[in-house]
Amino acid sequence: MTTRKLLLLPGDGIGPEAMAEVEKLVTLLNAERAAGFETERGLVGGAAYDASGDPISDADMNRAMAADAVLFGAVGGPKWDSVPYEKRPEAGLLRLRKDMSLFANLRPAICYPALAEASSLKRELVDGLDILIVRELTGGVYFGAPKEVVDLGNGQKRGIDTQIYDTYEIERIAKVAFELARTRRGRVTSMEKRNVMKSGVLWNQVVTETHKGYSDVTLDHMLADAGGMQLVRAPKQFDVIVTDNLFGDMLSDIAAMLTGSLGMLPSASLGAPDETSGQRRAMYEPVHGSAPDIAGRGIANPIAMIASFAMMLRYSFAMVDEADKLEAAIAEVLESGTRTGDIMAPGCREVGTSEMGDAVLDAFRRKLAA
Repeated sequence: MTTRKLLLLPGDGIGPEAMAEVEKLVTLLNAERAAGFETERGLVGGAAYDASGDPISDADMNRAMAADAVLFGAVGGPKWDSVPYEKRPEAGLLRLRKDMSLFANLRPAICYPALAEASSLKRELVDGLDILIVRELTGGVYFGAPKEVVDLGNGQKRGIDTQIYDTYEIERIAKVAFELARTRRGRVTSMEKRNVMKSGVLWNQVVTETHKGYSDVTLDHMLADAGGMQLVRAPKQFDVIVTDNLFGDMLSDIAAMLTGSLGMLPSASLGAPDETSGQRRAMYEPVHGSAPDIAGRGIANPIAMIASFAMMLRYSFAMVDEADKLEAAIAEVLESGTRTGDIMAPGCREVGTSEMGDAVLDAFRRKLAA
């Protein structure tokens, strides 16, 4: 039996509650499909800081590097607002992305038909929505140097962040976008700010050049601010959007709300294929944050975490049938009218985190047995 090593990093806030629902699915797959998942748990974010004084320990970082895939919950909360900047909970997530070289962040925005009314936009704008945002994850302004606050004297300070991109960073993320577009509707929209940013000029040039190897894919360019506007004006015009770290962070949150709730969106962060095995280092995480205001109340929506696990099945383990059935199970549960509070609608039945997880688990079990 194949052994698949998973590192679970629940993190802070609602992360542990949502992660518990995925653990039920892991147990089911081991029992029903002999999946061979072996799980370890680690600490990240504020939980890690409380335990070791760092947002992720070297030991857990080593476990992440050795795992076949990492499933990440969420980090942060007001409890850690006063910790030193370099020790903040989010630094653990950034270290994972950087040290594992997870340069490609895939963020699907899919509007389930049952949730079209939950979107902030009219049903006709979002019904059937299926966008994939490909965000560059290890470069740009989040990692560029210098990054500092300088005391200028006389009560004045200067905050500095540096946006840096090299050709290879843009080229490799563009290739991921074009290759994924080939499996979808064959269209990529590249978003940057070439009108005011030199990094945007280079981004545009490199994506255009890289496109020459993908003539079967249509390429459009759009300024990122215009792209944000178009996402709320006519979102179904997009197939794959490729963009940098900062704009990808913002645009994917806009896309998330088109689907009705941040609690619905998964993501995958992938590295380059290993030259020998072809295996990619990978981490999967829900787009939502730690939601400390509802943590511990048992009301968080676990679907984004469950859907992130489905992405793991698909991209890390080629368990395509199981991934399809898990995604279909989510859709079935939503069609039945089962809802957590964030996606509640008239005539539906409101449930908590565990009950929603159990409903998906039961639907998934039936589909595996069919």
